[in-house]
Amino acid sequence: MSKVNIQPLADRVLVEPAAAEEKTASGLYIPDTAKEKPQKGTVVAVGNGKKDEPLTVKVGDTVLYGKYAGTELSVEGSDYLIMREADIFAIL
Repeated sequence: MSKVNIQPLADRVLVEPAAAEEKTASGLYIPDTAKEKPQKGTVVAVGNGKKDEPLTVKVGDTVLYGKYAGTELSVEGSDYLIMREADIFAIL
C-alpha cells in the first residue's frame, strides 16, 4: 500500500487497483491486449463523508467496485481510482 498526499473530499475514496491477472487458472498466459480492468483494489485514502452519512470503508480495506467506476489518475508513477463510496459494491 502506498502513501499518497491526496485527501478525497466528502464521500469520495481513493483506491489503488489490484494488478491484472497474468495467467488463467489453467496456466495460459493472457496477452496485454486481452487483459480486463481489475475490479478489486485497496483503499488508500478516504474523505470525511457527508454530514448525515459517515463512510463505512477505511484505509487498508480491500474492496470490489464496478468495471467503469471512478476516475483514473496517475500520481508519482502510480495509478489510482477516485470514486464515490456508492460505487463500491463490497468490502472483502
